[in-house]
Amino acid sequence: MKKSRFLKALLIITLFFAIFTTACGNKSKSSESTRPLTDAMGHKVSVPTQPKRVVGSYLEDYLVALGIKPVVQWSVKNGSGTQQYLKKQLKNVPLIDYSLPYEAVTKAKPDLILMGTNSAVENGKYAQYEKIAPTYVVKNGTDASWRSQFMDVAKAVNKTTKAKTVLKKYDKKVSKAKTEIKQKAAGKSVAVLWVTNNSAFIVSEKSASGSLLYGDLGLKAPSLVKEVSKKATADWSSVSLEKLAKLDADYIFLVNSDKDASLFKDSLWQSIPAVKDGNLFQYGDDSSWQYKGPIAYSEMIDQVQKDILK
Repeated sequence: MKKSRFLKALLIITLFFAIFTTACGNKSKSSESTRPLTDAMGHKVSVPTQPKRVVGSYLEDYLVALGIKPVVQWSVKNGSGTQQYLKKQLKNVPLIDYSLPYEAVTKAKPDLILMGTNSAVENGKYAQYEKIAPTYVVKNGTDASWRSQFMDVAKAVNKTTKAKTVLKKYDKKVSKAKTEIKQKAAGKSVAVLWVTNNSAFIVSEKSASGSLLYGDLGLKAPSLVKEVSKKATADWSSVSLEKLAKLDADYIFLVNSDKDASLFKDSLWQSIPAVKDGNLFQYGDDSSWQYKGPIAYSEMIDQVQKDILK
């Protein structure tokens, strides 16, 4: 009888410890499945340690470089405008309008939402996105370089080590290209133009492809680029044909989104030195020239070498 009571008590104690251990284990596992972070706007965000379904509109370059395939990809005009240079990496990834409609984001069932600008979550939008999934605003603005933004995205998705490897490889590519440029095109100046809706825009000295050409590769910025950059409030600034006619660039990289634009037939356009000399290199909307990130910039480096070092 006593032995029976002893065994019964032992069984109860064993069962108690089993339940206690399981509960503690689940609690530990639960706490390890998320990480507390503070985003660029000061939001305290509990993000997944290993996110599986990430929404990151216009941050796809960074995500793909980190080995993450987002659940949706940025687009405009019902899919007519997408990041075509990432077409292979984003194959079969559904499109989502750049404005990130709540219904479409909800349908994507994300476990993490990354926002590239503060304005994307203003006027109460953050609270709405937060109800769908943890929402993290990455570093952005004129003071945020693409590298700092890339590393912030990496931190949010727990891929910091991978990001450092990506940047190391990129820097090695830049170093090699810069050496070749110094040997074959020392002192040469370049400009990047974008023509759309019969209007011309020029990239700023320290923004987008400007940071690559003038910063990383050490190419010379024409006086017009310097002039426009002083007042620039965005990556691309509108510039008149009258000013373009005086563009003192040895080479021009043109993102042509309007092949039939009448400005190309204007005598002022045709009088631009680089145009007259045959040093105008054109790219379409499917190129990487309108974007930023390690993949986009690596492609640009290849194109610069191909065009001006031939």
